[in-house]
Amino acid sequence: MHPVASTITERLGLGFLTLFIVSLLIFSAIEFLPGDFANTTLGQSATPQTVAAFQREIGLDRPAPQRYVEWIGAALRGDFGASFSSRPGSERLVVDIIGPRLRNTVFLAVITALVAVPLALALGIAAALYRNSWFDRFVNAVTLTTISVPEFFVAYILMLLLVIKIPLFQSLSNVRPDMGVLESLPHIALPVMTLTLVIVAHMMRMTRAAIIGLLANTYIEMAQLKGLSPARIVIAHALPNAWAPIANVIAFNLAYLVVGMVIVEVVFVYPGIGRALIDAVRARDIPVVQACTLIFAATYILLNLVADIISIATNPRLLHPR
Repeated sequence: MHPVASTITERLGLGFLTLFIVSLLIFSAIEFLPGDFANTTLGQSATPQTVAAFQREIGLDRPAPQRYVEWIGAALRGDFGASFSSRPGSERLVVDIIGPRLRNTVFLAVITALVAVPLALALGIAAALYRNSWFDRFVNAVTLTTISVPEFFVAYILMLLLVIKIPLFQSLSNVRPDMGVLESLPHIALPVMTLTLVIVAHMMRMTRAAIIGLLANTYIEMAQLKGLSPARIVIAHALPNAWAPIANVIAFNLAYLVVGMVIVEVVFVYPGIGRALIDAVRARDIPVVQACTLIFAATYILLNLVADIISIATNPRLLHPR
């Protein structure tokens, strides 16, 4: 087998093993949460017999290993069961609850990526072209600041500036299913800005570092001797050879973007899967919590695998083994 295919197969196997271990951790962590759905729903005045009967009704009376095997087996088929918040005779499937929320989260992530990735590449290329200039220093200072500040603080600062001081946007992202893409954009402007400021710094700095590292190579010096402009040298000669580390860091930041937007969704009351997770934790709705956390874990592992595969596939030592 070719070294690239062999290494990629090995990483895929490790990815599935990691997801299995994470699923065990998710199930175990939820088991150790204080209280349970039965006690939360029935209240303190419920008798032990009533609580036990309710636990039997929703399946919490079975041993934990049995419930884990049943849960993970059904999850592999795309079945996360019914929400504990369902009423008898009118069960709400977890898929029906988190499906619309997941679409909203993916929509927010895609729009943020479409803004953040080109912006990071443009800033990184410009900072490399004009390194050690006032522009380079200013961009580096701003990006270092955004890296150091947590997402919720960035969100509140943007709300203060662009909602209270200058009322350009709404503080609540009231996105409805009947809204079109263009109609939804003003409602998600602040969440997109917040997430962009958080993730663009890493991608911009990696782009700048990768390009500057390549500018010392001999073929770049040859291009300079030919009289090519600095912009053409960077874009036509340096950037194509810097795609491997840049694509790697983009994939890592997209992984963070998907799982790191829980705080942003809560701050802006955005109807995404992150907010659904927080609501489910408060209500001790175990099936919804398990489904949301497993989706987050699978997405993070998948995007990290993509980053690994990009690094492997662009490694000259593996592509051209001796």
